[in-house]
Amino acid sequence: MSDVDDVDGSSAPLIEHLKELRTRVMYSLLAFAACFCIAYYVSDELFLVLSKPLCTALASRMQECNLVLISPQEGFFVAIKIATWGGFALAFPVVGYQMWRFVAPGLYRNEKNAFLPFLLASPIMFAIGAAFAYFIILPFAFDFFLGFQDKQLPTWIGGKTAELGAQVLASTKFQGSADAFLSLSMKFIMAFGLCFQLPVLLTLMGKAGIISSAGLRATRKYAVIAILAIAAIVTPPDVVSQLILFLAIYPLYEVSIWMITRFERDREARERADGTWVEPDEDDE
Repeated sequence: MSDVDDVDGSSAPLIEHLKELRTRVMYSLLAFAACFCIAYYVSDELFLVLSKPLCTALASRMQECNLVLISPQEGFFVAIKIATWGGFALAFPVVGYQMWRFVAPGLYRNEKNAFLPFLLASPIMFAIGAAFAYFIILPFAFDFFLGFQDKQLPTWIGGKTAELGAQVLASTKFQGSADAFLSLSMKFIMAFGLCFQLPVLLTLMGKAGIISSAGLRATRKYAVIAILAIAAIVTPPDVVSQLILFLAIYPLYEVSIWMITRFERDREARERADGTWVEPDEDDE
C-alpha cells in the first residue's frame, strides 16, 4: 500500500509540471499568433523597411528598385514569411518571460540572480546582431552582389563586320524576385541575430561551471573551424559572406573568454575569503 502511495505522490508533481508547461506553451503560442497578425497587417511597411538596403545599392547605380513576383501566389507567401519572422521577433520577449516563469520556481535565489541577467541579455544581443546585419552587412553584401550585373560584352547585330552590322553592348541587369530577396535578407538577419547569442550562451555555461576560460582558450582552433562551418551553412554560398560572418562572430568568442575569466576571478576571491577555495589540479587546467 505504501508503494502505491509513493508512486501516486511522485506522479503528482510531474503532472503539475506538465500542466504548468502546457500553460506556458499556450501563452507563448497566443503571443506569437497575436504578433503574427500584427506583422501581417503591416507586412507591406515591413517589406519596404527590409528592402531599403537593396534600394540604396540600386540607387547608387542609378537603377530603379523594382522587385518582381515570379508566380501569382508569391506575393501572399512573401507576406506570410514577413509575418512569421516579425511575429517571432515581437513575441520573443514574451516567450522568454514564459520560459522564465516555468523554470524560476525550481531555482534558488542565487541561481535566479545568475540566470535572470542572461535572460535579459539574450533579446538585446539578438537585436544587436540583427541591426548589425541590417545596417552594415546587407548594404555591403548587396553592393558586392550587384557589382556583377554591370558586366558588358561587345556583340554584333546585322553582320560580322563593322560595314555589315553595328556593334552594341549587351549587359546584365538585376531584376530580382521579391521572395528570393526576402529569403536572402532574413537569412542574414536571423543568422547574425542567433550567432550573437554566442557570448550569452558561453558566459552562462561558464558561470554555471560547465566550461572554463582555460578550456575555451585550449579549443580556439576548433572554435575557428566550428564558426567557419556555421558561417558556410547559414550564409549564401559565397566566400565573402562567410568571411564577414566569421569576422563578426569570432571576436564574440574572445569576449566570452574575457567575461568568464572575470567570473572565475570573482568566484576565486569570494571563495578565498570564505575559506572554501580549492586549488585546481594542473591536469584539470
